[in-house]
Amino acid sequence: MKQRTFTGTKIACYTGYLVQGIINNIAPLLFVIFSDKFDITLQKLSLLITINFATQLLVDTLSIKFVDLIGYKPLAIVSQGIAFIGLLCLGILPNVLDNAYIGIVISIILSAIGSGITEVIISPIVESIPGEKKTAEMSLLHSFYCWGQVFVVFLTTIMIKALGNDLWYIAPVLWSIIPLINTINFISVPIEPNLTEEEKTPFFKMLFSKQFILLIIIMICSGASEIGMSQWSSYFAEAGLKVSKMTGDLLGPCLFAVLMGTGRMIFGFVGEKINLKTALTCSAGLCALCYLGTCFIDNSVISLLFCAFTGITVSIMWPATLSLAAKLFPKGGGSMYSVLALSGDTGCTSGPWVISFMSIQFAEGVSSAESLKTGLGFGSFFPILMIIAILLLNIKKNSIDNKNHNDIIKS
Repeated sequence: MKQRTFTGTKIACYTGYLVQGIINNIAPLLFVIFSDKFDITLQKLSLLITINFATQLLVDTLSIKFVDLIGYKPLAIVSQGIAFIGLLCLGILPNVLDNAYIGIVISIILSAIGSGITEVIISPIVESIPGEKKTAEMSLLHSFYCWGQVFVVFLTTIMIKALGNDLWYIAPVLWSIIPLINTINFISVPIEPNLTEEEKTPFFKMLFSKQFILLIIIMICSGASEIGMSQWSSYFAEAGLKVSKMTGDLLGPCLFAVLMGTGRMIFGFVGEKINLKTALTCSAGLCALCYLGTCFIDNSVISLLFCAFTGITVSIMWPATLSLAAKLFPKGGGSMYSVLALSGDTGCTSGPWVISFMSIQFAEGVSSAESLKTGLGFGSFFPILMIIAILLLNIKKNSIDNKNHNDIIKS
């Protein structure tokens, strides 16, 4: 058999993030069908989103301990295998179990486990591949999550439109083929081994360093800024422009994901030439302006454009922060990526919640679109907090450099 190269490893990793984009976005597209066909309440449907991210948070937490013990390759194979089973079950279990909701919950949990493991291991696998353009590779890698989101929203919407709501289950079954193929792919590609305990930076020394705490804050803000807008973009398009769900999905999350993926691909070409902290600061500043523009602009069409343009502004946040962490803690190991994934997913959970909570507080006497615009205005808190954390990270880095310089002079 011909020996596989690291090019095959990259393709498998790109596909892994494509699968994660599918997993995180397919269930919400089916919520209306679940409600009509299985008589599932809005509260139970909302709980599915919480179950998805809560499961991924649990996986992130547990992986801090087991990722370096088990190794990247076995976990890569397992992550795609579980993702395949989860998507397949989503198309089968609701139709064969007496309680369809239980079938959906089981499927969501399985898919989320696969997605959570993927989140933790794929970035360090790509970071470990021999080569110099690490920042570019990381940004290109994360763009495939966006294309996964675009494809699943666009193709699933068209598929259900063509086949009809009664054949909805064909969509997740067809999507499950991708992680099945990628499971086989990961079996044969080369993957660099994990760092040994002797090679790694001591975990608690890294965890309690001021630089790493600031990186955690930046990751939380990255997840919150990205998901806060993307999760509400479809509803905002439908409520603000009074368009159909299909049009709302295409103008909302689909357009957002296209712009985010485009931004990551562009950064993949120029990222090595740009200072990461400067890029993150500019990104966060523009993101805050987009949140505020969505909130304060009266024209619904222009507000939606601000909403969609947020996709570009958040595009580099997650991959650039991981690249920055790899530069500051090159021996952080798998546990470092687990903590950062946990932080990012914490932001993914808290961002939409803050926007929802603040929207409810200002809902009296106004339309749902107007109250959501107010909530999105409060979402600007996260990119603004990110700017503060980056500035503090610069101060901390300069103080460390000065200390090292003084130590050299004294010696």
